Amino acid sequence: MKIIIINGPNLNLLGKREPEVYGNETFEEYFNQLKYKYPSIDLSYYQSNIEGELISKIQEVGFSYDGIILNAAAYTHTSIGIGDALKAITSPSIEVHISNTFSRETFRHQSFISPNAKGVIIGFGLKSYELALQSFLLH
Repeated sequence: MKIIIINGPNLNLLGKREPEVYGNETFEEYFNQLKYKYPSIDLSYYQSNIEGELISKIQEVGFSYDGIILNAAAYTHTSIGIGDALKAITSPSIEVHISNTFSRETFRHQSFISPNAKGVIIGFGLKSYELALQSFLLH
């Protein structure tokens, strides 16, 4: 099984950025734990702060990977382009958020990703990524 985690803007600052919301662990540390825990999965990771690069990566992997775990971060609430990219591909995707976006600012309650995702996992910290990964294993 080939799965990619794609993270959007500012998620490269995990471990430093707002630890009260996002925790103290870097994503690289967490990703290495996932790879160790799920050695049978070909798991890769991509992060960009640039919307077009995220769209290009989705298009690149979206016809050959078994799944995409996408945390588009702030682009979730603004990017019709990322939503359209998910709609155009055949690989299933799961939208993930570390924080509970519904307990935050009102503008974070809108998602252009959700209508084109297989499912949405919100608010379980970094564990949200593992829950998404497990959903691909179960289906």
